[in-house]
Amino acid sequence: MTVHDHDRSDDGASIDEGGAPMKVVVVGAGYAGLAAALELADAGIDVEVLEAADRVGGRVWSREHDSVVIDHGGQWVGPTQTELLGLAARFGCETFRSYDEGRHVELWPGGVAEPFTSDEHVDGFGAAEYAGAEARLDAMAGTIDLDDPLGTPELSDWDATTFESWIRDEISDEQARDRMRLVLRGVWACEPRDVSLFHVLFYIRSAGGLGQLLGTLDCAQDSRFVDGAQAPARAVAAHLDDRVRLGLRVRGIAHGPDGVTVRTSDGDIVADRVVVTGSTAAQARIVFDPPLPAARRRWVARSPMGDVAKVHAVYPTPFWREAGLSGQLVAYDGSPVSYTFDNSPPDGSRGVIAAFVYGDAYRAWARLGEPERRAAILAPLVAALGPEAGRPDDVLATCWPDDELAEGAYAAVPTPGTWIEHGANGWRSPAGRVSFAGTEQSARWNGYIDGAIRSGREAARAIMQATRPRPHRLDHEETT
Repeated sequence: MTVHDHDRSDDGASIDEGGAPMKVVVVGAGYAGLAAALELADAGIDVEVLEAADRVGGRVWSREHDSVVIDHGGQWVGPTQTELLGLAARFGCETFRSYDEGRHVELWPGGVAEPFTSDEHVDGFGAAEYAGAEARLDAMAGTIDLDDPLGTPELSDWDATTFESWIRDEISDEQARDRMRLVLRGVWACEPRDVSLFHVLFYIRSAGGLGQLLGTLDCAQDSRFVDGAQAPARAVAAHLDDRVRLGLRVRGIAHGPDGVTVRTSDGDIVADRVVVTGSTAAQARIVFDPPLPAARRRWVARSPMGDVAKVHAVYPTPFWREAGLSGQLVAYDGSPVSYTFDNSPPDGSRGVIAAFVYGDAYRAWARLGEPERRAAILAPLVAALGPEAGRPDDVLATCWPDDELAEGAYAAVPTPGTWIEHGANGWRSPAGRVSFAGTEQSARWNGYIDGAIRSGREAARAIMQATRPRPHRLDHEETT
């Protein structure tokens, strides 16, 4: 008896429903796009990656400045971010532990500087009530099933409640409220009024707890890459070789009777399937024919990118270490800077402080002239680290809302009501032969590089599963 079960062509390539070798186009060479392409290429599928920028990595961008690698975008990896760690291991990209030694500093109005460490937090200033609120958030987040987040019984109520409203209802101490607001800005790069309680809880659950999002060692900020966080992306692109095409803008995607036509700045490309990645802003510029389902269009339109500037102050040495300081600052004093970290190279040969500016503070700071911007960044560093912090060799600012393709960072933030109204069919459902991938589409480590890799691989595997021919079933035996 002969049963026909051809999952692959003779050369190992997957085949489409018609029996011909399959071609997949991936739009975007960030981590989601590269992960999808790598998964497909490993399976022997003809894949092509189209990237509008002149580099790979998307919102992850590492560049050498005066012999020091500076991560202008995403940079950290934690021990539970196994997809990113696995990718790095495959391509030999080394990591090192983040600097977390010594005293951190909290700045409060009136020039009050309170030291603390990762193990012993500041007493007072609303810390006790904040800790209770953090525990309640973790407990609520724990009720969300990541395999079915839209099945959460409280979805409607939680998605209709802004996080600012929850803060006002649940936290009475104003300094504890300030702590929680700063957490929101630091993790989501927006204001508490801009995001629903449900999305905050889903995001917390996707990381395994709020402590995982906020902590350094053994948490999301545990380690950095020796050659920058873009190193694994560059390695994947080098492995894929000429299957990655840079400087090619995708202007439109059209479904046809036998496939999909991808319209680019350099002509049309015909494929069997397309995976669209990239920021919501970049996706919104693509003209789809026929138009995407309303739920997907609404999801994209109602998921703006966060507002954040990442500013590096570069010094001859990490002088703060000699004073027993970690370089970590949390600012509640009204300065534009919310958080800082020691971003020095692993050998400590230069001193680098990374400062983050978010939300309303970012918008006010961005309107200043260049000298005023620089002074506003350095003032809290001087208050926390001493007068030497006011004399950097360079100050390097990356304003992600000004990036033409990203239009913000770290990730898109669905506005209140978006999950309940459009999540079922808009979050990550494919549209015909077009699939969507990105950190925003990941149920685990949503918003992080690891989530982008997970989403890209899941999209690739779904395509392979959907296009695998079913075994030919006979109503009677066929003899040969």
